[in-house]
Amino acid sequence: MGRPLLIGCAALIGGILLIALITALWVNGTRNSLVDKSTAIDNQWAQVQVQYQRRFDLIPNLVESVKGIFEQEQEVFGRLADARTRYAGAAQSGTPDEQAQAATQVESALARLLVVVENYPQIRSQANVTQLMDELAGTENRVAVARTRFNDLTLDYNRTVKRFPSSTIAGWFDYQERAYFEAPAETAQPPRVGF
Repeated sequence: MGRPLLIGCAALIGGILLIALITALWVNGTRNSLVDKSTAIDNQWAQVQVQYQRRFDLIPNLVESVKGIFEQEQEVFGRLADARTRYAGAAQSGTPDEQAQAATQVESALARLLVVVENYPQIRSQANVTQLMDELAGTENRVAVARTRFNDLTLDYNRTVKRFPSSTIAGWFDYQERAYFEAPAETAQPPRVGF
């Protein structure tokens, strides 16, 4: 009678160890998935920043090209320069939300500059202005795609953090929901480039 009891205890202990092993593998797999998704979001935000930087690198060239032809709209140039400065500060020490807000201010000032350019055909006809506006339009598309990808990755991550049972693992390892990129209402219209 002792041997069947010993076999039963060994089977019970083996079953408990198997369940513990499966649970540990599942917890580890879920945590690794959260790490992968969080890292993908960080990487995508870096891609958004790359596109912002590309935009900000083009802006001074466009401003200088327009300035060389047209000196009357100094307020527009000043606002654009101030907005770029605010973004540069936010890019160095700000959160993604602060960076997005600063980038939105640049977009608003840039939209005003583009209106100036559209209203003066002699400016638009300059080859360097036309080329820079084409590059800027392409950059705006890249910014939109990068932001959309960032929000898609954030959505996937947030679903994982919220859904049971992965929400339990997320809580154990302090994985919190991430913020989406949301443009303020006043920038619902992207800057338009017209020729």
